[in-house]
Amino acid sequence: MGAYRQDRINEAVASELTEILRAVKDPRVSRAFISISGAQVSRDLSQAVIFYSVLGPDKEVEAGISSASGFIRGELAKRLNLRVTPKLVFRREHGAEKAMDIAKILKDYRESNESETK
Repeated sequence: MGAYRQDRINEAVASELTEILRAVKDPRVSRAFISISGAQVSRDLSQAVIFYSVLGPDKEVEAGISSASGFIRGELAKRLNLRVTPKLVFRREHGAEKAMDIAKILKDYRESNESETK
């Protein structure tokens, strides 16, 4: 399979999963703000690693996603015309959370400097 086709499949899977996660009725998933940052589908379409991040303090999101993985895979099969629907493996990325923490630290630092100069 060519690299171009592989990239198109990765993008299609990530895009569709963004929509599918909005339809999941599990409150652990529906309450959280989940962002799909990418997908890596294997060449033989047997497995897809999905990278996601969560904004907010929800710790139960991972359990909710694993509980709804059958529904998510079924919806993906309906929406994408692939020979094989890949097994989904979800990996959480903490980049967005770290960025928010850094922004909060910088804001607190600026506020403390402003109060000291007054």
